Amino acid sequence: MSLEVFAALNPTRGSRGMAVAPHALASQSALAVLREGGNAVEAMIAAAATIAVVYPHMNSIGGDGFWLISRPGHAPIGIEACGAAAMRADIGTYRALGFDAIPARGPLAANTVAGTVSGWDFAHRVSKNTLGGRLPLARLLEDAIHYAKAGIPVTRSQSNCISGKRGELENAPGFAQTFLPDGRVPRTGERFVNARLAATLQQLADAGLDDFYRGDLARSIAHDLSSLETLITLADLERHTARERTPLALTHTLGTVYNMPPPTQGLVSLLILGVLDRVLTDDMDPLGPEFVHACVEATKLAFKVRDEHVTDPDHMRIDPVTQLDPAALDAMAQHVSTSRAAPWGRGRGPGDTVWMGVIDGDGVAVSFIQSIYHEFGSGIVLPQSGINWQNRGCSFSLDPSSLNPLMPGRRPFHTLNPALAHFADGRTMVYGNMGGDGQPQSQSAVFSRIARFGWNPQAAIDAPRWLLGRTWGQSTDSLKLEARFPAETIDALRALGHDVEVLAAYDEAMGHAGAIVRYPDGLFEAGHDPRSDGSAAGW
Repeated sequence: MSLEVFAALNPTRGSRGMAVAPHALASQSALAVLREGGNAVEAMIAAAATIAVVYPHMNSIGGDGFWLISRPGHAPIGIEACGAAAMRADIGTYRALGFDAIPARGPLAANTVAGTVSGWDFAHRVSKNTLGGRLPLARLLEDAIHYAKAGIPVTRSQSNCISGKRGELENAPGFAQTFLPDGRVPRTGERFVNARLAATLQQLADAGLDDFYRGDLARSIAHDLSSLETLITLADLERHTARERTPLALTHTLGTVYNMPPPTQGLVSLLILGVLDRVLTDDMDPLGPEFVHACVEATKLAFKVRDEHVTDPDHMRIDPVTQLDPAALDAMAQHVSTSRAAPWGRGRGPGDTVWMGVIDGDGVAVSFIQSIYHEFGSGIVLPQSGINWQNRGCSFSLDPSSLNPLMPGRRPFHTLNPALAHFADGRTMVYGNMGGDGQPQSQSAVFSRIARFGWNPQAAIDAPRWLLGRTWGQSTDSLKLEARFPAETIDALRALGHDVEVLAAYDEAMGHAGAIVRYPDGLFEAGHDPRSDGSAAGW
């Protein structure tokens, strides 16, 4: 497909606010809050609750979340809402049970606290204390409660995911009862109801979000986790709090780009953009081999830093800020060869996630990501609350000398990283993607096509993307390209030494990207990913 085809794609435009999500009902929940006078943070809480119901294979209130929040005249803030390993979770426990690695499914995969609801709570306080937010929690959870109680149409993505992963999930406690009605995979378009989750969300609306960790709901959750023989206790829930973090900042020729610090791979996304700022040229074709090659080689260099250093920040041996020093980026960029692909080992693997963005009429911008790690996380569903619990803790190693060894109270490595940019020309952009190793790569594609080459957000997201390594549903570490890339690009990349694998034209393995740009005059443009069930919604 030619550049002209993508240039002709229209973004969603607006003048008073904008939301984007990989499920249209979530972006509509956010838009409804904006139209009622809510701010971007309140709108995002509503979207986060809705998408936890309507896209259950990708996220859950039994998972983790990260926020970037920006308001005009103030430095952005980050919210880290990720749960640590249970105090009973240690290497010896798994070794004594005969494991060489933490299982990816079942009760022993559920070994970290779910932090996402604490992030909603923290963000709601930010909304009230700094933005004058006034909408009650009951209003923000209203749509999610309705969808869980009355049901939603099953997406093709959910149906295909259950079909593909049934063999490894159906024996996880509670999974079949919840996600395999009558013992079968639900059809696309069929009504899916989760009455237990509706009651849980109603409990949170009535008692407050902290009830998840220190109230009646917490005691119910802890009882169920114990009955299923996970390692998480009530004391682990009570110990957990979300925390405010200072985002990492990359000084770019076009402005400043922000992302979350460790334990996320936000540093990776910024390193890629820092290197590309030094090696991309304005005459490159955003669909051409030179552009893709440069992005892939920058990714390899950034992944090397990640795999040597990024872990729980309490255990890191370097300050990640030093890696973004201009001199360090200059040195890294020198290692990008224009004539040959560097060797490549293997990535970190899959990750199922949702990224969403909201910017309101006052310029408050939110970039948000919420995840349960693999498809349906650990697969376990708590009997009383209907909560599907994450398996983020299976990313820990049982090797005590590794970078990310399991230990009580340690935070796991996270592929999650929401992104935000303040451009020197006055624009603000929120953007992101789901999908493990694919997140920073799609960020580099979307950011570069919008910021460097002037494409509108919809064109930048719709255009074919690539993926080095594995993401959800993938088991190979090749360089994967969507079939819509020109044949000349594919052939040239192979000639450069890349192990190229061609996927479908619009392949969901590339993740679900999104972006919103707010211009200095207060107008908006946004793009959603046609690989998802999403939409951009503005007014």
